[in-house]
Amino acid sequence: MRAAWFESFGPARDVIRVSSRPRPEPAKGEVLVRLKTSGVNPSDVKKRAGSSPQLLAQGYVIPNSDGAGVIEGVGEGVDRTRVGERVWIYQAQYERRFGTAAEYVALDACRAARLPENVSFEIGACLGIPVMTAHRCVFADGTVSGKAVLVTGGAGRVGNYAIQLAKLAGAKVIATASSPADEQVCRSVGADAVVNHREVGWGLRVRELNGKVPVDRVVDVEFGSNLPEVLDCISIGGTIATYSSTQVKQPQLPFLRMMYLDLTVRMVIVYAMPESAKQHAIADITRLLETDRLRHRAPHALPLEDLAHANEMVEQGARGCVVVGVEA
Repeated sequence: MRAAWFESFGPARDVIRVSSRPRPEPAKGEVLVRLKTSGVNPSDVKKRAGSSPQLLAQGYVIPNSDGAGVIEGVGEGVDRTRVGERVWIYQAQYERRFGTAAEYVALDACRAARLPENVSFEIGACLGIPVMTAHRCVFADGTVSGKAVLVTGGAGRVGNYAIQLAKLAGAKVIATASSPADEQVCRSVGADAVVNHREVGWGLRVRELNGKVPVDRVVDVEFGSNLPEVLDCISIGGTIATYSSTQVKQPQLPFLRMMYLDLTVRMVIVYAMPESAKQHAIADITRLLETDRLRHRAPHALPLEDLAHANEMVEQGARGCVVVGVEA
């Protein structure tokens, strides 16, 4: 089968190769998926750059966790009626070498979720990490109906879906953005108000826009950088659900201030979500896809041969999902 792979860490153009690799076979409990598309996420790019040094211990790696395609075969214990099913893939390259940047992937059947007929394979490749992360951040601590939710970086992959999920669940949503274009993106998917997170004092501005009262929940993309402003606008007993702290990798916490606010800080990563949370997310995502209630930014689509460029696009902060087409 045709696949992209790397056997050393480094810049994408230096290490990614595209050539023939052995086709996998489904083991017990697995499905074999003929992939149409593969999604490129920041975690995939970081792995290729060397964030997980042990990754190459057993040999070359086929990257990417997310993708979409059609089930062509099943292993022992999997219902054969799943053959022919359109699916979206998540967690394909977690604690294993072979992900979705190939014509085929064999993986645990529960990591291949049904893709409704009204949803394209390009969108299917955008669902795993972004939407499941957003779902966990929004719903891990209970209902948001009637609550005020702040989503930082609302024009980003996760933030854009977090706005939608919170709004559809009955929350008032305030987002942050850094430009008029990004502000419009946030408003177009349901944000009730938007503040510029490049302006000093934006946390107090959030509070003003929420009727001069603090918000109940925060979905945060830059924990270390945003924390001082978030503490100016979060309520006593509030929750910060954060999935990244890229700019400040080792944040220092103002413990006493946070303690007197009785705050909960939740760290979110799809791989470590409880299985029940993953299935909850899949059920909600499926329902929203079937009823066309989720809005998607048009994915950046490239051929598999351009996976190195796709990696560079993600590194350079491309808005929306970056997808490579796998079929020849």
